[in-house]
Parts: sequence; structure tokens; C-alpha cells
Amino acid sequence: MIREKKKYKQKTKCVDVNNLHTLKKNLVILVLCVFPFVFFSGIINASDNNVAIGGRSAGIGNASVTLNDFWSVHNNQAGLAGYDQISAGFYYENRFLVKELGRSAGAFILPTKSGVFGLNFNYFGYSQYNEKKIGLAYARAFGKYFSAGIQLDYLSTAIAEDYGSKSSVTFEIGVRSEITENLVVAAHVFNPIRVKLEAEFDERIPVIFKFGASYSISEKLIIAVETEKDTDFKPLFRGGIEYIIIEQATVRIGYSTMPSTTGSDNFNIASVYTFGFGLHFKKLLIDFSASVHQTLGWSPQVSFIYTFK
Repeated sequence: MIREKKKYKQKTKCVDVNNLHTLKKNLVILVLCVFPFVFFSGIINASDNNVAIGGRSAGIGNASVTLNDFWSVHNNQAGLAGYDQISAGFYYENRFLVKELGRSAGAFILPTKSGVFGLNFNYFGYSQYNEKKIGLAYARAFGKYFSAGIQLDYLSTAIAEDYGSKSSVTFEIGVRSEITENLVVAAHVFNPIRVKLEAEFDERIPVIFKFGASYSISEKLIIAVETEKDTDFKPLFRGGIEYIIIEQATVRIGYSTMPSTTGSDNFNIASVYTFGFGLHFKKLLIDFSASVHQTLGWSPQVSFIYTFK
């Protein structure tokens, strides 16, 4: 066991922890050091490729599966079916205020007579370690109350120096139904075929299933809840409330659990509390949000959506 630790120190190039003054920084650097070793041994959970995107969902606890907005192109493609404007958007998250854990994402949406098409990207990490996702989405409505969407994904994980990169292709699919005028239910599955990321160690990208419901108490007040099940983790819960103050301004608040690995006696490691607000101009929508992790602290998010016509 002692020999393994010595070998670990010799092969890994890390930031000198003596220059770090907070526990948060130490934890982050430790994670970045461990990544090269766990990547090829099948420990990394690739589900980070399928996190919720967009300042709106981030403000309501990352509950996103029932929403029918621009960022459905990332979160549940079925929500794109009713989108009728050519639009482009960008999203950024500074996770725990550490730039190496930053996430940037963007998308372009093109509605047509035969359905809605979307092209999107998602980038997490920095030059020494990063995860990329590129997706091509399609969605359409089947009648007035039901819609479905599908997306083809290219996934890539890269580590600097001699560790190289791995990539794979998979898909995701979602459905959305308006049960009543006020009640919406939706479901989404990422990587249902559980493709391999690393053949040598039989490392597979997990299947992620989401199911949720949202209820419009009034035209200005919406409650959204959902649950998510990852094949490597116990279920988690997300929920939030959105209130439209005026047509140009919206406020949000939410909550999410952080699940433990399958087999653990603890349901969650920590809880995350979220809040945010949105500003709607003529052709520009800006959403600001932030989440608070009980141990690691703040993570601010912002997204921009521009409508061409």
C-alpha cells in the first residue's frame, strides 16, 4: 500500500498544495490529480456529460425534464417540439468558483415544417482534463399534447501528457405530455445502450433516466419536480418554483440532493440550494442563477439566448 502511494506521487504532476489556503482548493486539486489514474481503470462516472444546462433550470434545482424552452436541446429534446424561433444561446457555470471546474455550453435551434432541429456542445474542465459533448437533436409534436425528441451524441474525455483521450457515440431520447392544461409530465433517457468508453477495463458510460412533472398554479407560478436515476448511483431528487413578476422579469428558487454511489448506506452526500432570476428583452433572454453546496460552496451560472426572428 505504501509503495502504491509513492508511485502515485512520482507519476502525477499537481499544483503545490502548500500554496493553497482553503479546504475547497485542496479537494479540487486532489480530484484533478486522481483523474488520470481512475480514467483508465473504469472509476470515472461519465454522467457529467448529461447535466442540466441553462440558467433557468439551474435556478430551480436543475429540474429541467418538463420544460419546453431553448435549453431543452440539452435537457430533454422533446421540449423543443413547440419552439418556433431561430435562436442561439450560450451558458457558463463556474463550479465552486474554481475555473478548472468550469462548464461552457451552447446551442443553435432551427424550427422547420417537419420538426425542430438543434445543434449543441458542452465542454467541462480545462487543458489538462476535459470532457466534451456534441449533439445533433430532432424533435416534433404528435398531436397537440404529446411530443418526442431524439439526439445523437459524440462524447470525448481527454487527459494531458501521456494519458490520451477516449471517445464514443451514443444517443438520448425524451418524451413530454401535457396531461391537462396545467399538468405536464416528461421522461428522458441518456445512453440507453450503455456504450463503452474504455474497452480494456470494460468501462461503460452510465444510463441516466429522468422523470418529472410540472404544475402551473397560475400563468405566473410554476412548480417543477423530477427524479434522476444513474446506473452507478442511487436516485436523486430535484425541484423548484418559478414566479413571473412581470413579463420582463422572473425569479426562481430550488433544491437538489446529491446522491451517493449504489450500495452506500447514505442516501445523499450533501444538498444543493439554488436561486436565480431572468430578464427578458425584445430579442435577448438573460438568466442568472447560483447554487450553494453545503461543503464546497458557491457555483454561479449565467445563460444568454438570442432570437433572430
